[in-house]
Amino acid sequence: MRKYSRRQFVKLAAAGGISAASWMLFNDSILDADAQESDLNGSDFTESSAFADTSNSNQILVAWFSCTGTTEQIARWITGKTDADSYEIVPEDPYTEEDLAYYTGGRADREQEDASVRPAISGSVENIGQYDVIFLGYPIWHGQAPRIISTFLESYDFSDVTIIPFCTSHSSGIGSSAENLHDLCSDIVTWMEGRRFSGDATENDVVEWIDSLELSESEVQTVGEFNFETKTVLLNSGYEMPIMGLGTYSLTDEECAVSIAALLEAGGRLIDTAYMYGNEAAVGQAVRDSDVPREEIFVITKLYPNQFANAAKAIDTALEKMGLDYIDMILLHHPGNNDVEAYLALEQAVADGKVHSIGLSNWYVEELEEFLPQVNITPALVQNEIHPYYQENDVIPYIQSLGIVVQGWYPLGGRGYTAELLGDESISAIAEAHGVSSAQVILRWNLQKGVVVIPGSSDPDHIRENLDLFGFELTEEEMEQINALDRNEKHDWY
Repeated sequence: MRKYSRRQFVKLAAAGGISAASWMLFNDSILDADAQESDLNGSDFTESSAFADTSNSNQILVAWFSCTGTTEQIARWITGKTDADSYEIVPEDPYTEEDLAYYTGGRADREQEDASVRPAISGSVENIGQYDVIFLGYPIWHGQAPRIISTFLESYDFSDVTIIPFCTSHSSGIGSSAENLHDLCSDIVTWMEGRRFSGDATENDVVEWIDSLELSESEVQTVGEFNFETKTVLLNSGYEMPIMGLGTYSLTDEECAVSIAALLEAGGRLIDTAYMYGNEAAVGQAVRDSDVPREEIFVITKLYPNQFANAAKAIDTALEKMGLDYIDMILLHHPGNNDVEAYLALEQAVADGKVHSIGLSNWYVEELEEFLPQVNITPALVQNEIHPYYQENDVIPYIQSLGIVVQGWYPLGGRGYTAELLGDESISAIAEAHGVSSAQVILRWNLQKGVVVIPGSSDPDHIRENLDLFGFELTEEEMEQINALDRNEKHDWY
């Protein structure tokens, strides 16, 4: 499935979720060590008190360095016009008037003569990955940007970001000062033409320039928020996952292959298996035999507690069984001895590129509160038993508040309870009102609660029906009617 870049984690902090450290551990194989270290150094955010906090949902940042206040004023006007966040680049060792005296051999002169100089910056930008556009401001020193701008650009990963430079100078134009910064960033940074402002520039000058840029907001999916158009959810690992699919528990190898073929033919792309299901090889074979591109299919498997003591080997075994180059997600099946150590092995598998996303199954509030402080990467998913008779209405919001997606197994009751649940009078009445099946009502109820569904079936007709969930919508009253069916009745021991 599609992988999102760092900048696309809009509202992540507001969602309660993913620390900078977790993000970096997810992307060890992508970001160089220097960028990781710089992005994690310190948590202070230095900004003028007049500027907005970076925890809002804006996707524009104005980053600026100023010694005399001229660049700062331009930055304020840009911030006001674009409703952007703002970050002042503050040197650890502030510049004095003597440092700034031109052609005296002072500090600024010496730094500009040496392209390798990198003055240290006090503080850092948190959650810089949320920004699509960065206005970068600086005064012109000896025809170039001050070396502290080089420090800033080398401190973060700006892949897929658009950078718009602006500078202040009484005489020199922006000239090559901006072009000489390009090599300090990734090749996939977009640089727009910059603008010089003189000391007597007005706010109107700035507004006219910004209007001429014709900036538009990009559509960015929020972590954990279901997109009913694409039928996906963005995980905190940066990958999209389908919000409905097929559970393969109890399917034999042949049944499994046929069922997956039916799923993929009907447009489904999410497959859930596990070591204990004994059908990982069949799942891998079905994926490899399909005409659907591998990157469009999302495969989940799980490590059982008897594998926790040697989880690294178990991960390799799963890859070998499936015959896949990578596994989209691996979960720990349920808590057990050595579960923390097993999860740390999953973290290493992410760093090694063997696994894209990791998570947990059958972890609840108490278990999560004990477990999460012991690991580095926030789980992308928690998979628990969820159906109208066992709703977890206290657990689901807690998990989602952590920036973790919730997935429900046994969505139709499971283990001998399916017929009773599908025949429930309240659910049947709602199904009749919409002209759909009771199963579709239950699955849609889950989706509207933000719960991914993986109903199991070997019947191609039922598999197609279980994917057909977007031609109707439950009303608030109907959602409440189903919510009222909760019995706190768990149908399995996990």
